[in-house]
Amino acid sequence: MRGIFLGIVLGMTLFPLSVQAAFSFQNVIDLAREKASKPYQPPPEIPKFMRDLAFHDYQNIRFDPEKSLWRDSNSRFNVMFLSPGLFYGHPVAMNVIDAQGVHPVPYRKSYFRFEDPELERRVPPDLGFAGFKLTFPFFEPETPNQFLVFAGASYFRGVGKHNAWGISARGIALDTGLPSGEEFPSFVEFWLERPKPDAKSVTFYGLLDGKSLSGAYRFVVTPGEQTVMQVRAVLFPRGPIELLGVAPLTSMFYYGENTARPVGEWRGEVHDSDGLLIHNGASSEWLWRPLMNPLNLQMDYFHTENLRGFGLLQRDPHFTHYQDLGARYELRPSAWVEPLGDWGKGQVVLVQLPSPNETNDNIVAFWTPAAKIEHPGQLLFDYRIRFGGTDLVQGPLGRTLNTFVGDGNRVGGGNEEGAYRLIVDFAGGPLQEMSPRAPVVGKITALEGGEMIEQFVEYNEPLKAWRLSILARPAKDNPLSLRAYLAEGERALTETWTYRLPRENDILPEAK
Repeated sequence: MRGIFLGIVLGMTLFPLSVQAAFSFQNVIDLAREKASKPYQPPPEIPKFMRDLAFHDYQNIRFDPEKSLWRDSNSRFNVMFLSPGLFYGHPVAMNVIDAQGVHPVPYRKSYFRFEDPELERRVPPDLGFAGFKLTFPFFEPETPNQFLVFAGASYFRGVGKHNAWGISARGIALDTGLPSGEEFPSFVEFWLERPKPDAKSVTFYGLLDGKSLSGAYRFVVTPGEQTVMQVRAVLFPRGPIELLGVAPLTSMFYYGENTARPVGEWRGEVHDSDGLLIHNGASSEWLWRPLMNPLNLQMDYFHTENLRGFGLLQRDPHFTHYQDLGARYELRPSAWVEPLGDWGKGQVVLVQLPSPNETNDNIVAFWTPAAKIEHPGQLLFDYRIRFGGTDLVQGPLGRTLNTFVGDGNRVGGGNEEGAYRLIVDFAGGPLQEMSPRAPVVGKITALEGGEMIEQFVEYNEPLKAWRLSILARPAKDNPLSLRAYLAEGERALTETWTYRLPRENDILPEAK
């Protein structure tokens, strides 16, 4: 747990404190510590009729952009607010920090436009806000563009300049994927620092509370081609936590090139992210795991030491692979988490849940420490999150372009019953300097008793890439688990591709 149980005073040098003498991050830390010292009290719920709103009824409550916070100032940053209702069952207190001190932002129904007059009449005058959106002029100086949203439990979503909305992040994840059930702490209060007119970044603080812990967060956000967030999280567990998820990312994978297409679907692929990338500091390994929509819950643990980064990426930027003019999946952002300092030993956890459609976020990735959280205390994590396009992470090695999986006992796949044909394309890094006749070979390991039947590497002229073809069979009643990379002699040329196909899958009918 080196780098986690740290003194808060020693760590504060990473971020300058607020220039406002009346308020600093320490105030939020003190509030979180005080909450954790007492039994958990859930936030008050909004009226039941608001929680029971239909989706389209809630969508018809719209914030009036003319009422945006700081709109009448010279700031390029504006703040829009969200109404409670439907998924957002409790209000979140909002405050502003300026030269005069700290001021609460009062709720007013006049900030919102209601399509239904009867609903507007029933909404109480003190309903409160569910969260907020930050805007910044990406393209035209007078046109604000939304780039960050905080709403619902500890969720937030960010985009770079040319992205569409997609992946989410969270303040914390607790017991995600465990049989005991997941816990969802919530941000219950925010403090927004009023930025200077020429500011390129905006700073705000959040107070999080839940049954198992409370926490204080400081966010410094810089929008642009990549939207960058520097995060400091100071957590106070109330007691033991079985699975602590730090810097969690949440996304959607319905189907893609490495899965069967659901019956009736006309689009080639549907996903917000197509893979998990991990950079392990101790081994310097870059590891890529393609995502899937499993038939049953799948949890994978990747051991790390001195983690340098992990993220859920949308690597496929080609519209023709999706053909969806409404969703524009090729524009969905990638998200990359970089620890600031050494988090020590731990695991990146990938949780993949079965989903019958594209409306469910069924993918979660986070880091968890090796040491168990057994007692109340204080935890400190500093990290950076970047939201952006396919070039968000530039590793030094060749990267995986495609993963295709099919039956290894049919024309084009092979003639081995119970086997799978896997095709993996790599490009970039040292590969781009290689002659098509270079002696590139595949280094493959079959795990969990699997059998490697054949493998070969060839240059893929149409893609200007290198193709690894694998025919492998899993051990009886086991998943097919493989690791592979391309090499020239002993020199690694690519990241490590890793794949785990569950025994029950949608590739071979008999596997279900």
